[in-house]
Amino acid sequence: MLTGPIEKPWLANKDKRLGLSNVLVYFIAFLGIAGGAVRCFFTWKSTERLGNLCLVMEDTFDTFDTANTWNHEVTMSGFGNQEFEMTTASSNNSFVQDGKLFLVPTLTSDVIGYDNVLGSPPFTFNLTGCTDANATNCGAVSNATAETVIPPVMSARINTLGHHAIKYGRVEISAKLPRGDWLWPALWMLPVDDAYGPWPRSGEIDIMEARGNGPEYPAQGVDYVRGSLNWGPFSWLNGVSKTFGWWTNRRKTFADGFHTYALEWNDRFLRIYVDSRLTYMLNLKFNEPFFQRGGFPTVVQNGTDFIQTPNPWSNGTKNVAPFDQRFYLIMNVAVGGTNGWFPDGAGGKPWLDGSLTATTDFAKKQSDWYATWPQNVDDRAMVVDSVKMWELC
Repeated sequence: MLTGPIEKPWLANKDKRLGLSNVLVYFIAFLGIAGGAVRCFFTWKSTERLGNLCLVMEDTFDTFDTANTWNHEVTMSGFGNQEFEMTTASSNNSFVQDGKLFLVPTLTSDVIGYDNVLGSPPFTFNLTGCTDANATNCGAVSNATAETVIPPVMSARINTLGHHAIKYGRVEISAKLPRGDWLWPALWMLPVDDAYGPWPRSGEIDIMEARGNGPEYPAQGVDYVRGSLNWGPFSWLNGVSKTFGWWTNRRKTFADGFHTYALEWNDRFLRIYVDSRLTYMLNLKFNEPFFQRGGFPTVVQNGTDFIQTPNPWSNGTKNVAPFDQRFYLIMNVAVGGTNGWFPDGAGGKPWLDGSLTATTDFAKKQSDWYATWPQNVDDRAMVVDSVKMWELC
């Protein structure tokens, strides 16, 4: 150990350059802190705000209110995506327990047997309590020879049509997503009235869509959630590719716990995010007409004729239409489909979108995909803790 006085020659011969370097370091650090504070302030100041909001609906699921809040959609229609599930009003597929709503996919074979799903021998199944106006979507016939099957999955889809809808406001849903290959949970909105024509002319707001496949799935699995807007003059000319985004959870998946999925929307902007405005999936300013935003071709083929591409929103609110109408909420767990949500060739997908036997091909691989579905209902269901809707006052 040192004893006696310690020499410190640097105190006697100070290097002015060293002092100057210290000053520069502190000055640059100060500039960085000040610049960050200024940027945060102006970003906060420029962030769009909704204004005064009035609560129009809140459900914490003490009960399942199917009289005044929720409607079941009971059908085998496939909902335009040629999904592989039928939706039911059965308590096997939707129920409230411990203050939470469960939307659960189950196997049709558990009800009618696997041979009957595949049609060996042919089997007819009629859906109890069907709500579809088209009677052909209320039943199906399986036939192994014709390669037609009964939809191999039963699930649930509920909505607030006729009870609660908003034009501009906020929606907030606390939910935990399901695990399992080819599950497709969604929280989304459709217009009460198709003011601008059939889908997608009148718009669609997707607050959250996801895939139940694991994080190893190459086309964004359950560690990703997506938000988007659908709009376009024709079903095959949809501008969704210009108005979508996603957020990913790098440490866990969105099936590991509850997250808040939110929409904020008025006539100036539309924002979709998960948990915080900082983690937004879509932050869109209404600063140009949607027909212009879409960059659609001037002329399109309609059957055998070529026509000028119509602008469905020419008489709507400038820059906002079709999202200037009242929209209602939908919550569902779909399975598969042929619209491209699950890309061909990714993750061992057991069907091709262009195949005429896509549902049959999926049903025949039941033992493979069902093995990825948790037996614990809490993990296989989309579990919703609360739903809130506000409208601008």
